[in-house]
Amino acid sequence: MEKIITATDERKNTFSRLNRNSKLFKEIIKAIQDKKGDSIMSLDLKKIDEAVADYFVLCDANSHVHMKAIADNIVDEVAKECGEKPYHVEYGESWTLVDYANIVVHIFRQEQRAFYNLEGLWADAPRQEHQ
Repeated sequence: MEKIITATDERKNTFSRLNRNSKLFKEIIKAIQDKKGDSIMSLDLKKIDEAVADYFVLCDANSHVHMKAIADNIVDEVAKECGEKPYHVEYGESWTLVDYANIVVHIFRQEQRAFYNLEGLWADAPRQEHQ
């Protein structure tokens, strides 16, 4: 009988070696810092079965123009330094998302970050602030 591989099994097997010391993770944090993203936090979701990624990285921006500048810098710097392209980028007025499959970056306007409260929704995830 053949084993059925679920998306969760596949994600864990494929991306289990990623950590906060990986080049991709560090480049994302650096790109946010370079564009003055505020309140940068990462959530480690690897031990949460329902999670869609290994990490969420969250930060605040002052405006939708600032959010776009941060997102564009992440895409450019990660491509240049790691040779990786995002799976998906979604620009919005108050929330922008850059998805690298195993790391999903959420760039919020401050009010929207408080409203959606991803840190609270994923309260079981170990978190780390990045200055």
